[in-house]
Amino acid sequence: MKLFIIIGAINAFLAVALGAFGAHGLEGKVEPKYLEIWKTGVTYQMFHATGLLIIGVLLGKLPATSLLSWSGWLMLIGIILFSGSLYVLTLTKISVLGAITPLGGVSFLAAWVLLIIAAVKYL
Repeated sequence: MKLFIIIGAINAFLAVALGAFGAHGLEGKVEPKYLEIWKTGVTYQMFHATGLLIIGVLLGKLPATSLLSWSGWLMLIGIILFSGSLYVLTLTKISVLGAITPLGGVSFLAAWVLLIIAAVKYL
């Protein structure tokens, strides 16, 4: 429980910091197309940081279940693969990194499915 709350809070902090960096540090230094890619990474990182916080709270309220733990780990993996690849793509313009992004998206989807199953089963 505590671990996912901490990981969620760290990712929310990073999303705010990276959003500010994108708005103030990258504007005018990267093409608008890449700035939008950066913003997408920040947005998805914040959504899933919130998801991690929710999972942490639910782990404290529901019976111990691997469904919630796996959901949390998959959200973290998704943040790293999805948002991380978009950040690196923006900074390096190495387009092959775009091939990693969908793996993060699949991790996000699987995480939400596991959360849905846990909610149906335990709430």
